[in-house]
Amino acid sequence: MHDADAFLAISAMAVLTYATRAGGFLLMSMVPLSPRLEAFLRHLSGSVLIAIIVPAAVTSGAAAILAILAAVLVMRRTRNALLAMAVGIGLAALLRAWV
Repeated sequence: MHDADAFLAISAMAVLTYATRAGGFLLMSMVPLSPRLEAFLRHLSGSVLIAIIVPAAVTSGAAAILAILAAVLVMRRTRNALLAMAVGIGLAALLRAWV
């Protein structure tokens, strides 16, 4: 793949990503926001995150489970998602290098 092809592919992905997000905002601006829909949208990101993390933890073993637990504890304590992710990733890397 040449540099121009890579640039074209990355540019196309960026345009499509923007169009998808902008289209979602446009469509949701036409939907009346009921309390039930608002609650659904508020909890959607957490459920997607859990759907990604749980299968990875189950198949990755004890190191991943300990790292996830540490990230959850840091998040609950500090309410800082970036710090929680950094702790989880760092602990997973340390445990995998150590074991």
